[in-house]
Amino acid sequence: MEKKIRLVAQRMAFAICRLLLLFLAGCGYQLSGQSSFLPKDIHTIYVEPFINRSRDVGIEKELTTALRGEFYRRGQLRVVEQSEQADAILSGVVRSLDSSVVSVNRKDEALQYESVMTLDVTLRRREPNEIIWRGQGTRLTGLHSGSRAAVVTTSSEFKTGTLNAADVRQMTDIQLTQTQNTEFRDQLMERFARELHQRLMEMF
Repeated sequence: MEKKIRLVAQRMAFAICRLLLLFLAGCGYQLSGQSSFLPKDIHTIYVEPFINRSRDVGIEKELTTALRGEFYRRGQLRVVEQSEQADAILSGVVRSLDSSVVSVNRKDEALQYESVMTLDVTLRRREPNEIIWRGQGTRLTGLHSGSRAAVVTTSSEFKTGTLNAADVRQMTDIQLTQTQNTEFRDQLMERFARELHQRLMEMF
């Protein structure tokens, strides 16, 4: 009797797992590290230097470097140094990177800025020359500190940066803001690279 109960329980568990997998597949989910939506004949990728149409000098180089680094780390597609060696070519245009104050203290000092980056991205097959995926007006938004008063030295974001509490006490607000902005910019590029990589793998 116990064996029958265990057998029925195992069959029910197996059936539930199958239903769950079918449900996730229908919702567009996939296991990490797999790319069921990218064409199976795409194995290598070339990341073209992005074009900069924004007022932010040098951002296209930072973004291109972050994207190449993300593809190297993930390893799903092999990054090549020449477009002639690639199955697919990734290109893009940075439209804008804008920042605005979203909160101030009683002295009207900026506590937080919001930065929004907008860009167009295209993934195309090299031969024949055809578009595989395109993302027009892709946006990424992030918040970063504006003054000493906004820096929380116990936060996870601060701990993963290059500053420590002693550095903050010794720096002026201008120095601190510049350093924080540089670190935020690096984090923003890395975050966008991760998000774009995911979109490419899932084709959305």
